[in-house]
This record gives sequence, C-alpha cells and structure tokens, in this order.
Amino acid sequence: MAHHRSRPVIAVIGAGLMGAATAWQLARRGAQVTLIEAYEIGHRRGSSHGTSRIFRRVYDDPFYVDLTGRAAECWRDLESDSGTTLLRTTGGLDVGADRDLEGLAAMVSAAGVACELLPEGAARERWPFARFDGPVLFHPQAGVVDADATVAACVRRAAELGAKIRTGTRVREVRTGGDSALVRMDDGSELAADTVVVAAGAWLPELADAIGTPLRLPPLRVTQQQVFHFRQRDPGQAWPTLVATDELLLYGLPSGPDGGAAPAVKVAEHDRGTPTTASTRDGVVNPASRDAVSGWVARRLPGLDPEPVAEAVCLYTTTPDEDFILDRAGPVVVVSPCSGHGAKFTPLIGHLAADLALGTAGPLPRFALR
Repeated sequence: MAHHRSRPVIAVIGAGLMGAATAWQLARRGAQVTLIEAYEIGHRRGSSHGTSRIFRRVYDDPFYVDLTGRAAECWRDLESDSGTTLLRTTGGLDVGADRDLEGLAAMVSAAGVACELLPEGAARERWPFARFDGPVLFHPQAGVVDADATVAACVRRAAELGAKIRTGTRVREVRTGGDSALVRMDDGSELAADTVVVAAGAWLPELADAIGTPLRLPPLRVTQQQVFHFRQRDPGQAWPTLVATDELLLYGLPSGPDGGAAPAVKVAEHDRGTPTTASTRDGVVNPASRDAVSGWVARRLPGLDPEPVAEAVCLYTTTPDEDFILDRAGPVVVVSPCSGHGAKFTPLIGHLAADLALGTAGPLPRFALR
C-alpha cells in the first residue's frame, strides 16, 4: 500500500466476548473497525452466552493472579465507559481435599490478594448452606460477570464509537499479502483491511485453513460442556462463587436470569466435556453429567434444591497447556482460545488484542504462538 491512512482499517471476526471487547478497544482508539459475526449478537452457539461467569483472583500461578488484578481494573474501565454494571462482587470459596489450600493462600497473599483460610467449623458457621469436609479458602474479591451484558455493552459502545457491525455474515477466507488482508464473506462481499483479528472461539480450528497467513496453532480441543441451575431454598441467602475439587472438579456461582426468576446457583463440571466441533456439536445435555452434578449438589450444597430448574450447553476450546493464544502472524491477530477460564479476563484481552492489532505492543510470551 503506497498511501498511509491515518486510521488503520481492522476487521474483527467473531462477536463473542473477546471479539466484542477487541472491537470496543479498537474503536475507542480511533481505528476503523468492522465487527463480523456469523450469527446474531448474543447468540447461544458458542462460548460467550449466559448471564454468569466467575471472576476470581485465586490461581495456583502468579502469572494469572497478576493478570486478574489487571483484568479487574479493565472491568471497571469498561463499566465506566459503557455505563453498565457487569462485575458483581460476591466473594469466592475454594475447597477440596487434594488442593494445597495453605500453599495457595500463601501464594495469593504474597501477590497482595486478600484471602482467609478457615477451618471447617468456622466455614460451616459462615456458609451454613454448604457442607465442607476440610478447610476453606475465602477471597472477598471474587464475583460474577454477566457475559451476555458484557457482549452487548462492548458491541453497543463500539458502534457508538463508529464501528460497523455485520451480523449473519460468515467469513469464508482471509487472503493475506504483504502488510494487508482481504476478508471474503459467504455473501460474496469483500473487505480490505490492514489487520484482521480472528476471535472465532471454537470455530478457530475450522477457520484456520481459510487464513492465508500460516498460523502455528497448537492442537486445540473443542468440547461441549453443560451447566445446571439449582434453586436456592432460602432466596435471601447471598451465595459466594465456589471452586471444588473432590470427587468431581466443579464450579458454582449465583445464576442471574439464566436460572429463572427465583434466585438460583449455577453448578457445572469444569472437565469431562464431550469432544466435538463448533459446527457438529449436538447441543444435547449429557444426562450422566446432570446426574453427577445433581448428586454432588444433594450431598454438598443442602441450601439448594438438587433438581435443576434450568440447564444449557456451551463450548470450551482448550490448548494443551490451558494458556490463551494472543499473538500476531503477519496481518492476522489470533485472539484466545480461552481454555474454559477466559471470561474473567474479557476487557483485558480486548486491550491486549487491540495493542497487537495496532502494533503498539507485542504478545505476552506465555500467549505467543510457538
């Protein structure tokens, strides 16, 4: 390209959490943005729908503990810019016989994150709606993010800041040459861009072959996961988030509207998803998972009615080391896959992806394409 436009032209493929946050950041920084979504905004076929995701500071890795702190600041920035409350603080519990909760408490405390290790008796007194069989790690900064509201707020703000939003449009090919790219859509239209951001989530493995720049992607595993919502016996109880590792690897959190009109808690297995692809998944809840989760709720969470009042499926796209992918190859930026723990970082990932797209910063080494 001989002439240099003052405003870079950037196409963002995928309007889930990460694509929407990236479009918002880019539009805010003055880029000419087109956000391209194969379905409608807020659709339920991927990884970004639903009213509740866990925000937490407790990781057994200082890198992610630090990142959650940066993410918290970015959430407040997004809330302030969009005039929408998205992150609600509830506090969070970590439990599980096979976790080193003392070591975890020492590590997150060293990173400046407030936390408290309670013996079983004290934990039962404070949270009488749960049964504990060992110590409990509590950290007050945990909370719940509304994923649906986050996508909507990012897309709305991006549009207000001048971004074009194209829904019902599927990308067929990204042709790259030199320092630019051409995005071809299934309706025959084309879009020339300086940079293309691919935030396609579970569709990335299928889209990768259609991208002109060879991407050195690690093996990606797409799984269909399911979540279940259980009604609170006491609607007035304030529930924290919960991560439990005992006979199952589970997480729980207040449901939001997904769980129905009465207060409910969402509980799901973090592992044991069914291998699938974005285009062939069946959308059917696995009855074995329903039975396992309901049984666990009956045993461990007496404050909930163990019969689910609602259920849903979603997709995880997982890398071998469960780190994210956030890097640039030629004029193509690859954002995420998030390995089932990315939602809490949404506005920060949008910020980092915008840096990559505009060339203002390189990738974090942990998230670089090897």
